Amino acid sequence: MRNGMRVGLISFGVQEFAALHETCVEAGHEPVVYGYSRSMRPRRATDDGVAEVVGQITAALPAGMDLLLPGSSEGLGAALRGYDLDLVVCYGFSWRLPASVLRIPRYGVANVHCSMLPKYRGPAPVPWAIRNGDSHLGVTVHRMNEWFDAGPILAQQDGIPIPDDVTPARLWPKLSPALRRVLALALDGVTDPAAGEPQPAQGVSYAGLMEPEFSVVDTAKTAREVHNQVRTFRFMGPGLGPVATVDGHRLKILRTSLTPADGPRLDCADGPVWITAFEPVT
Repeated sequence: MRNGMRVGLISFGVQEFAALHETCVEAGHEPVVYGYSRSMRPRRATDDGVAEVVGQITAALPAGMDLLLPGSSEGLGAALRGYDLDLVVCYGFSWRLPASVLRIPRYGVANVHCSMLPKYRGPAPVPWAIRNGDSHLGVTVHRMNEWFDAGPILAQQDGIPIPDDVTPARLWPKLSPALRRVLALALDGVTDPAAGEPQPAQGVSYAGLMEPEFSVVDTAKTAREVHNQVRTFRFMGPGLGPVATVDGHRLKILRTSLTPADGPRLDCADGPVWITAFEPVT
């Protein structure tokens, strides 16, 4: 189908691959290969839990689709060269790709990023939006260059609400429709070398991985900041939470409330939060 593009998809989960794949097909393009990074950084040991995710992706692969599990950027590039790709669409890939890889598809690499760039460049835009108490987030599709999330913007949409009790499963039904719309717009223009607006120099921020200190509750922070800290961990994974000492006991805090609720009370700088789910830390 040479009237459409041959597309490679790089992402991190079954529903994410499906959203990219279906959007490309609806726009008249042909996904021909998937790629999944088995580590947060290239040339590192395989991350915990990857085997389970790879099994889920493999079980859902469309017939005839190849799945790449690169260990390095160079290995990814060597594999992609064999697919005669017009475009790679990337969503949730944590590696910085060198120019030698970005040049392999005819029209480069388009990256889906969950923020209104240039806000929250980097690998953790949604956790930082939650941490900062943002009421909503955006989606951007941009041309990928050699710097993190800094390439020209092809399409954007703002205003995706972040629920208070936010988890990936709760956010996805709100995020997925916007992601599909923005990607479809980007696909319409990506073959034009002139398409894409340079990112403004103002408003740039970086959303890196959380610092180790963030895993401990600091009651000198406001109640809202502590509540958002717990929400951030809840989003990052089930059973995750920061540690606090409450009435002499160390607790991993899994969920909090800013209004009176059943559970221990934790006094913060400007008022309390109520701990509604926790586990003892031994």
